[in-house]
Amino acid sequence: MVKAVTVKPRAGNPMQRMVETAAGTLNAIGLQNPGLEGFIAEKMPYLRKFDCPVIVNIAADHIEDYNTLAERLDEVPGIAALEVNISCPNQECGGIEFGIDPVLTEQVISSVKSRTRLPVIAKLSPNVTDITVLARAAEAGGADIISLINTFVGTAIDIESRRFKLANRTGGLSGPCIKPLALCMVWRVANAVRLPIIGMGGISNASDAIEFLLAGASAIATGTINFVNPLAAIEIIAGIDSYLTTHGHESVTEIIGTVTP
Repeated sequence: MVKAVTVKPRAGNPMQRMVETAAGTLNAIGLQNPGLEGFIAEKMPYLRKFDCPVIVNIAADHIEDYNTLAERLDEVPGIAALEVNISCPNQECGGIEFGIDPVLTEQVISSVKSRTRLPVIAKLSPNVTDITVLARAAEAGGADIISLINTFVGTAIDIESRRFKLANRTGGLSGPCIKPLALCMVWRVANAVRLPIIGMGGISNASDAIEFLLAGASAIATGTINFVNPLAAIEIIAGIDSYLTTHGHESVTEIIGTVTP
């Protein structure tokens, strides 16, 4: 995934932007990137060298900025889809995140969808009471795919200095510790909407990935594990292939959503 956003990186000490936790990490690194035009000029020529789909993650504080990003990126060769990060604060609504309000979720997805020919992926935040409400809103807005979950909000405190360990006080919790929560949300959303789902959140090995597929995800993504094992994705693909062979399946599509009570 690559990110091209209109917001600027937050200033601060990089050493205080990521903290290890039990079975995971807390990060507050923001959405650091070279900006829209910088991404197009500097990153896309390099990414076009590889034979793989490029999904661009976009984020903004205003619907108009989402529209600008979608329209501009729609013209750029080599982009396969736009993933809309709706975990950003909507400044017109007093800072409330797009992704925790179903009305705002539908509005931003619908607006982006009307300004691009590319598939639109709605990336949902888990920091809500009922994830299925937001998934249905994204579907109503015209999303082609849903990706979930984003990170949970968490914090950590240094007991000796009695200060927050993160410069921002709170950060995004990711890693194996959130896998059971992410898996449950994928299963619930898979039974609430008709859209394909990219499942993510704490996936560390092939068994984790297979669980997400059985729960209803059509694809999976890895994140934090890549810091620990850069070959994780390759190993997971091999593990899934082995599982399919062992259980007599010719395609991964045969196991998607097949979990039973």
